[in-house]
Amino acid sequence: MPDSLMLLAALIAVALIFDFLNGLHDAANSIATVVSTRVLSPNIAVVWAAFFNFIAFLFFGLHVAQTVGTGIISPDIVDGQVIFGALMGAIAWNLLTWWGAIPSSSSHALIGGLIGAGAAKAGFSAVVWWGTLKTMAAIVWSPLLGFALALLLWLVVAWLLMRSTPYAVDRKFRVLQLGSAALYSIGHGANDAQKTMGIIASLLFAKGMLGSEFYVPFWVVLSCQVAMALGTLVGGWRIVKTMGSRITRLKPVQGFCAETAGAMTLYLATSFGVPVSTTHTITGAIMGVGAARRVSAVRWGIAGSIIIAWVITLPAAAAIGALFYKCVTLFAAAS
Repeated sequence: MPDSLMLLAALIAVALIFDFLNGLHDAANSIATVVSTRVLSPNIAVVWAAFFNFIAFLFFGLHVAQTVGTGIISPDIVDGQVIFGALMGAIAWNLLTWWGAIPSSSSHALIGGLIGAGAAKAGFSAVVWWGTLKTMAAIVWSPLLGFALALLLWLVVAWLLMRSTPYAVDRKFRVLQLGSAALYSIGHGANDAQKTMGIIASLLFAKGMLGSEFYVPFWVVLSCQVAMALGTLVGGWRIVKTMGSRITRLKPVQGFCAETAGAMTLYLATSFGVPVSTTHTITGAIMGVGAARRVSAVRWGIAGSIIIAWVITLPAAAAIGALFYKCVTLFAAAS
């Protein structure tokens, strides 16, 4: 195998490792509520989420992959060193936040790494600002929309069930929460896996292997969905506790409302090609159902620390991505 093809294969492998870590890191997003309400055991929950993560490509187009592949940095400056820097920036930040049990955004870590590596090569003129600003705006609107939809759903459901006994409500929503967890896992698999698809496709496009028009080959789609599903199977138990119980205590009806609101937000974003954070979305939804009960039901101190992690993720990953780009460039020049 020629050296260039070996390097390409190695970079694709690194991208799939990131996708695996994305599934591991963000497994909590798909299963935290269904585990914390004791509807499913952790082992069964990860299998449930992994299956629906995998089949997500059957339901959505590849608009998010298009945004990541061509709408964050200029495709003209993409090369192996830029992609390596972007991926390592995202992977390093994911591992740091996983170790600290902080539910930060894998999505924004990847976007940050891509911006940092691209800017390190060609300056900030390489940044495609319409795609970047669209993604950064989602840091604000995706959790707010998740919060508002979850709060509204909870109020509607509470009104409809006001004459039902707690036992009847609990039994009914234990079944319904299986469906809401599946819907959320589909949204998670659709939006998050597409980001890695966009990275791999942009690399193939830069190498001239896609012709004159950017698209995502089907083998890339399958590879990314498998990697994310496997990561979800391994699970991120350190973050499940934070997401599922430390923000607010959940019952099955509240878990259903949070997951459904989160899924609706993800479906909307994916349809418009916006790479949003599944972590931000479900956290906002969990806060929404907690606040619907009473404001004091949400542990706002913990929520505040999570929000701080959201704010610093993109610039931190950008700095790490730029550092890795500079290091690999110096190494390549020395050799």
